[in-house]
Amino acid sequence: LYIADHDSISEIAKQVKFFSEDTPSLTLITSIESKLERKLTELRLQQQGVDIAKLRSSQTKIDIGQESFLGEKTSKIDNVLKLAFGGFAGYLLFMFIIIYGNMIMRSVIEEKTSRIIEVIISSVKPIQLLMGKIIGTSLAGITQFVIWVILGGIFMAIMAGIFGLDMTSMQQPQQELMQQAMETPEVNIQAQTIINSIYNLPLTNLIVAFILFFIGGYLLYSSLYAAIGAAVDNETDTQQFLMPILIPLILAVYVGAFTVIEDPHGTISTVFSYIPFTSPVVMLMRIPFGVPIWQQLISLLLLIGTFMFTVWFASKIYRVGILMYGKKPSYKELIKWLKY
Repeated sequence: LYIADHDSISEIAKQVKFFSEDTPSLTLITSIESKLERKLTELRLQQQGVDIAKLRSSQTKIDIGQESFLGEKTSKIDNVLKLAFGGFAGYLLFMFIIIYGNMIMRSVIEEKTSRIIEVIISSVKPIQLLMGKIIGTSLAGITQFVIWVILGGIFMAIMAGIFGLDMTSMQQPQQELMQQAMETPEVNIQAQTIINSIYNLPLTNLIVAFILFFIGGYLLYSSLYAAIGAAVDNETDTQQFLMPILIPLILAVYVGAFTVIEDPHGTISTVFSYIPFTSPVVMLMRIPFGVPIWQQLISLLLLIGTFMFTVWFASKIYRVGILMYGKKPSYKELIKWLKY
């Protein structure tokens, strides 16, 4: 880091240079600029006769209290926790749909290309086979997730048993620092505020809504993924059909990340929480901020109704497409299949 030796602070600010072997990160440059700006500002104020110590002591921290007309008190920590809970739930659903939806689609394509489906279809109805495929894959995904959690817990327990003494000795200084920090009034108040904010979250509503919208959203998109798998002979042909499915999902995440954060009860957030193809993600992000039960019920009923229609639509395509070989389907062809 090169800083010119000059009497004028303005000239010094213009002649700062950073030399490095590789291109520095934006975070590093921004951090250096921030520190230099603060230091040069203090030097300029000192030249003008300003007492920096008095200036620092005169700085006042403001924490705006928030309270609704119904008397409900909230804080910035409340909003951060609500955003974290909602964002985690919405993003988890988004990733689950993408990962296991593609798994369902590949499984259907594999059964179709290996001609195994010709034997299976003679014993069960297409809609039964479709629902079995969706439910079976989803249960396999949930089982896989649970196994990961259990193995992670076992691994941590084993590591704690093997390196228990070292880990304890490493944790002691950290625990002492935490104890000293908790004895500080400001830190203690902030910790208590975080705990109260967690208890103030509508946890029961969050859990119930997460389960219902998670299941509804996953089943809705899984039926479409299965229909796409039945309509094509290989994964290359799926691209033209996947984009219309991915657009609502990406749009839901975009609305949740940018619109729900700024205005969770605004028109855009509310409308997208009713649209069945975006409501599972958007509504899960809105609920921590307080959504009336009647809005959640309407959104859920619309989601269930759309799911039933989608299953009917997907079963029509599945019934015809699962036995169709050697022909690349188009949207026009899929519409014809609905009439069979």
